[in-house]
Amino acid sequence: MIIEKRCKPFDALSVKELYDALQLRSEVFVVEQNCVFLDADGKDEFCHHVLFYREQQLIAYTRIVPAGVSYPSASLGRIITSRSTRGTGLGKILVQYSIDALTEIYGCCPIEIGAQLYAKAFYAQLGFVEQGEIYDEDGIDHIHMLRA
Repeated sequence: MIIEKRCKPFDALSVKELYDALQLRSEVFVVEQNCVFLDADGKDEFCHHVLFYREQQLIAYTRIVPAGVSYPSASLGRIITSRSTRGTGLGKILVQYSIDALTEIYGCCPIEIGAQLYAKAFYAQLGFVEQGEIYDEDGIDHIHMLRA
């Protein structure tokens, strides 16, 4: 599987890339997870966006959020893979690539995430450690995790 990996600040995204990202985010977070929430939360313009394409189709996405926007430290958010790629190991490649890109952009620093609880073990494999209590976000259990 040949994957084209892109990491761009908001202002460098093409209209198609932005549309693809918003479409995949809605497909997974709103439709698939049956979660009504405002995805366009005002943070995208401050972020870098990681997009994985296969044959001109967006198959995975992450946004890299600077410190102070979502958490005191830099963070990763909106981490998703398309349904057709799940179980292939692409999620691990996506998160590792995103960690590397974040480190290149901001230097070596702690990385925070708000992980869906069911994915806690997945993120633990990538060096994230559970912090605090389980909390509800838009009807889905989450846990704060930190990679020091």
